[in-house]
Amino acid sequence: MKTIYEGKTKNVLRDELTGEHFLFFKDDATGADGVFDPGSNTVGGSVLGKGKTGLTISKYFLELMENNGLPTHFIEADLENCLMKVKNVTVPPLEFVLRFFSAGSMCRRFSLESGLVFDPPYVEVTLKDDDQGDPLISERLCLLKGILKEGEYEKTLRLLVQVGDVLRRELKALGLTLIDFKIELGFDEQRNIYIVDEITPDIWRVKDESGKIPNQIDCAKLILSRINAL
Repeated sequence: MKTIYEGKTKNVLRDELTGEHFLFFKDDATGADGVFDPGSNTVGGSVLGKGKTGLTISKYFLELMENNGLPTHFIEADLENCLMKVKNVTVPPLEFVLRFFSAGSMCRRFSLESGLVFDPPYVEVTLKDDDQGDPLISERLCLLKGILKEGEYEKTLRLLVQVGDVLRRELKALGLTLIDFKIELGFDEQRNIYIVDEITPDIWRVKDESGKIPNQIDCAKLILSRINAL
């Protein structure tokens, strides 16, 4: 296995013999100053077993997306080795954000109080660039920079909303209210769009039944226990 990309919580690997691609889920978690936060751009520490838990949850939700007719890059998971086999797709440096309530960086950027309801949900696209603070990016700039082709910006947003519908409904059934989330999308050679990367508490913010917002570690424990009980 050759590491072709090293991320904060996952590495992208390629089998040099077969050309197959894998994601390795690490035990690292984002955050800062000893506080875990899925919205952070830095690694806040490690939690033993987080990688296996994250892969288990991502497998569950990616298969859920597939069962609802939404295409993903997921092929299969090796839980013991924290490896997810995936389709070989091109992933643009973008993150697609859907917000059902105002929270986090949005409140800081626009001086909004948290908890404002968005109906329909509020969509954002950001450029993945830690040095620039992941700035918002428009369709015009995506075309200008050659990140997307004509018409793909709207297609990605439609898929984002569909993901939100499925994710919100499933989390509600698990006793959680979805506040917001971010996903990555990729393209095959024919420019078909796929949900890529992961779907875990690392990419969303939720409220539990008591109204509290658990960090991604506590949320993962809760999700895993409820998935295992199904």
